[in-house]
Amino acid sequence: MTDTVPGPLTGLRVLDLTGTMSGPYCTLLLAQLGASVDKVEPPAGDITRSLMRGRNDTMTPIFLGLNAGKRSIVLDLRTERDRDRLTGLLPRYDAVVHNMRPAAAARIRLTEAGLAAAGSEALLCEIVGYGPGPYEDRPAYDDTTQSISGLAWVQGRGEEPEYVRSAVADKTAGLYAALAVCAALLGRTTGHPSRSVRIPMFETMVAYTTVEQLGGLTFEPPQGPPLYPRTMSPSRRPYRTADGHVGVMLYTDRHWSAFLDWLGREDLAADPSYTTVAGRSLHIDEVYGWLAEQLLGRTTGEWLEIFERLDVPASRVHSFDDLLTDPHLLKAGTVVVEQHPTEGAVRRVRAPFLFDGLPLDDPRPAPTIGEHTTDVLNGP
Repeated sequence: MTDTVPGPLTGLRVLDLTGTMSGPYCTLLLAQLGASVDKVEPPAGDITRSLMRGRNDTMTPIFLGLNAGKRSIVLDLRTERDRDRLTGLLPRYDAVVHNMRPAAAARIRLTEAGLAAAGSEALLCEIVGYGPGPYEDRPAYDDTTQSISGLAWVQGRGEEPEYVRSAVADKTAGLYAALAVCAALLGRTTGHPSRSVRIPMFETMVAYTTVEQLGGLTFEPPQGPPLYPRTMSPSRRPYRTADGHVGVMLYTDRHWSAFLDWLGREDLAADPSYTTVAGRSLHIDEVYGWLAEQLLGRTTGEWLEIFERLDVPASRVHSFDDLLTDPHLLKAGTVVVEQHPTEGAVRRVRAPFLFDGLPLDDPRPAPTIGEHTTDVLNGP
């Protein structure tokens, strides 16, 4: 893809002292948006360098995915010498991001006071497990955050809790943190200066999960149970067809009327349990169960053609292998194969941002451990 534009954060300098996923996902987004990101790693490297297997040690698929666009500096922050080196670097940056517990960050002077003492005016972004309160000093990971935030309970429909099979708490915290960094830096130009922003994973995921799931607990006193009935139905899933599965979203009254008319089901077309939002909400298991039975009668391809004619949202159920040959993604240039300096041909998913209709410049490949230590320590 040749027509790209520089990211709007070009020129912004970010020091990344994060590990695992929440922080690296935040700084990945900033790098994709054009920021220059320098990643500080311990001598053994970020833990994601050891997850899964790659062609070479320390260059795993997860690390490659999370750390494109960054330079790598190795500092052993257990030593006074490298803590002093870190302090000397701080004035060069516009933002400093970490995802340590507050006590651990304080030991290496990653606090508002520590930055000020180092002569740094950088925004301090802290991704922590919990905000001020009884849990403040507890460690937190994606699984524990999905549990305590109620997300695992929601995923299990209020019965047997389950984890979402993606690091959704980590990545959501990273998204919030990237948004907060951009907002805080903009605020400095509009008369609302901030020295720091803190993103607590627990509180973030409570806000994320409850926005549509609080239900009757929205009111005081409660007007009913929590949870959004449509998403709780065990029949809400990709539906079996005669030869596979289809994802279909009959959602609005118009969708249902069009589908029932096509089926010739005048009886159901006159039934508010099917043709009104309120009726479907009260009878969602019945409605979705009935829909599942109908879809067994034709192939996926046939249903996709029918739903396209009816202007009803529907799609195939893609595997990741399917994504690599999807015509839309191929046209958009979303998934690319490029040459990494040490790993050879690697596949990367481009950032989805479009500015003035154009994608952003590609970031540099993910670095090897300490690849840029000398350049950064000796640079301006």
